[in-house]
Amino acid sequence: MFAGNWGAVRRPRWLASAAMTIAYEVAGEGPAVLLLHSTVVDRRMWDPQVPALVEAGFRAIRCDLNGFGDSPLPTGLYNDADDVMAVLSASTAGDFAIVGASGGGRVALEIAARWPSRVSALLLLCTAVSGFERGPELRAFGEREDALLEAGDLDGAAELNAVRWLGPEADQKTHAAVRVMQRHIYDVQWGVDEDPQQRTYEYDLADVTARTLLVTGAHDLPDFRRIADDLASVLPGAKRLELPWAGHLPGLERPDLLNQVMLEFLAQAA
Repeated sequence: MFAGNWGAVRRPRWLASAAMTIAYEVAGEGPAVLLLHSTVVDRRMWDPQVPALVEAGFRAIRCDLNGFGDSPLPTGLYNDADDVMAVLSASTAGDFAIVGASGGGRVALEIAARWPSRVSALLLLCTAVSGFERGPELRAFGEREDALLEAGDLDGAAELNAVRWLGPEADQKTHAAVRVMQRHIYDVQWGVDEDPQQRTYEYDLADVTARTLLVTGAHDLPDFRRIADDLASVLPGAKRLELPWAGHLPGLERPDLLNQVMLEFLAQAA
């Protein structure tokens, strides 16, 4: 697992209300960058990015979405975008950039559409999007995962995710880290008597004004390239970048290469 033992990182904080408790961390000083994790993992996925952001003069803010990492499932109606914005308020961040991965990218898109004046830049890594109809490969993966979960093989399901969502550049340490994070997600979410309900809002992605880069991996499932291509035609001024070496989690697979893309993009957007 990524240790994250750099001096600038502070101890986790918790933002609590009657319905939710969100764990988050803040590191560094300077322009704020919000990091939203994939729903295969938790905020620890950003361990390789936080030191690079701090060294480059940014303030890195990362949180665990509801039901991930150190954030429990909510006890009532909730909305991830609302709860993330509460974290930003607690962190006294005004304008901010967002780096969102996969399911975190879906939350990032909602934030950028609902609060366009607050989001200065949007870097989306193999992003998901609300309302997308899954293709055959992603449906088949979901069926395999469901079968393992229904059989009570949570370890097997976690291993399945680690294999599926990492590209060929990932080493065994990274593979183990993803497996552990996914297994913890099952511990938090699996077997809950009643799933909490998300409050939904209507918003228009055409309202996004942030400078946007849509990144995909050549070794990822084709759904995510289709999503990025569709978003590129909707988001004003969005650009596309395909990483020939990457799977679904490029920030974990090759942090050296992804950090270069991230910092160049953020510097241009500053």
